[in-house]
This record gives sequence, C-alpha cells and structure tokens, in this order.
Amino acid sequence: MEIPFTKLHGNGNDFIIVDEYDRVIIPDEMKGQFAAIYCDRRFGIGADGVIYISRSEKSNMRMRLLQPDESEAEMCGNGIRCVAKYAFDAGYVKELCTVETPAGEIGVAMGYREDGFMATISLTTPKFERQDIPATGSGEYREHIGEYDVYATNTGVPHAVIIVDAIDAVDVAAVAPAIRHHASFPKGANVNFVEKIGDDSIRIRTFERGVEEETLSCGTGATASAAIVHWLGLVGDVVQVETQGGPLVIYLKDGAKMEGPATTVFTGIISF
Repeated sequence: MEIPFTKLHGNGNDFIIVDEYDRVIIPDEMKGQFAAIYCDRRFGIGADGVIYISRSEKSNMRMRLLQPDESEAEMCGNGIRCVAKYAFDAGYVKELCTVETPAGEIGVAMGYREDGFMATISLTTPKFERQDIPATGSGEYREHIGEYDVYATNTGVPHAVIIVDAIDAVDVAAVAPAIRHHASFPKGANVNFVEKIGDDSIRIRTFERGVEEETLSCGTGATASAAIVHWLGLVGDVVQVETQGGPLVIYLKDGAKMEGPATTVFTGIISF
C-alpha cells in the first residue's frame, strides 16, 4: 500500500496533507491514529497535524484536521492557508474558494506574489460571550487563573489570551498547561501570551491544544489575540501580529480576516 502526502507550513506551523479529493485513503476510524504516528518528529514525518481534504457538498472543498493527540480540531487558520495552496497548485480551486470545516464555511482569496504564495482567510467572527465566566463591570469576559488575567474568545476554536509585559520572560511550557486545562474551558483552549510592541502591533506565543506544546504560529490564536487587544481599545482595526514563525496581518472590521503565507516543504509516499 502506498499513501501519497504533501507537507506544507504556514509560518512554521506545519501539516501533512492527505488528498482524499477523489477517494478515501485513510478510514475515518484510523485518521486520528495515523496523525499520532506520522506527526512524530523522530519516528514519523513530523508535523503539528494531519489535514485530510475531500470534496464538499456545499463548499469548494472540505478539510479535517487531526492532531498529534488524535483529537480533531474545529478549524485552523494556518492549516486552511496550507490547504488553499495545495488545492490551488493541484488545480482544484481558483483564486477565490470556500472551505468547509467543523467550525463553519471559511472563505479564501489567494494567489502568488513576488514574495510567494499568500492567502487571506475570512474567519468566523470572534465570540466573547462566555456563560461560565462572569462579566466584570466593564463587560470584559475574563478570569484570574494563577497569576494571570485570562481573557476568553472563540475564533473557530476556543482561546485563552493573556497580555504580558514581555512574552520572552514567560515559561510557556510550564505556565500554559494549567490554563489550557482549566475548568472554565470545558473543551480546553489554546493559550496565547501577548505583548504589545507598537501602536497596532503585537507579538504572541501560543501553546496549542491537541499539539500539547508551543507551536511556531497559530492563525486562530493570532486572530484571537488581535481581537482581544482591539476589544480593549489597545489597537486599531488592522493588527500586525508577529508569531515565532513569522508575521500575520489581522483585519477586524466587519468580522475577522487573516492574511499570511503558505509554503510547500516536500512531497512523498508512505509505503507499507
């Protein structure tokens, strides 16, 4: 048996793409196990997740993201850019397309520029309503966890956002798991530490649920972080976000959009 795959990354957030556009390659009951095996960076291909793309009845294509812990994520901003590049290069879609995800339909505008492939993703509007966390007098939904004020929002997946003076001073691996698993996040949460570095610029570091470690970039985390600092009045409608793996631009007028690159790393075949 042979399984063709392509590895791509969005700002260092890397994925194995298995193309099931014309046929099922990995049975549904084995998709999580396949991700656990082949995301391993020593004994597998190495990635932050496996994305399966297929046809959709309502969109141009459908994506499912299975993570190293075998869980399925509702969606992934960097992952959608990688899916868009793969599908664009394969001729499945043109410059404008839609992607079906468990979090809803996501619009994509994409193409090649002088500096490479870029895509702008129309994400779900950030949600701040939390029934399990009481609103403060100013209407901000937050909770004090450990030594941090933790803001909660959902940009397709649940996120915790913590504003700090300097993100490099935070021991993310030590601090984030307690917040990621806190009881106020029934489904768990990605944890983002945010440092404001300019009038409309922030730096972030993200500990990702499902990967269970810090990743070089998280698209929905960048959007969540930008949405919170914008909500607090600290930045404008267009936010430059520096992730560990590179920059993203978040647009927050009339919803939320994210602009960033996607890069093909290599293709290969798994043989049994």
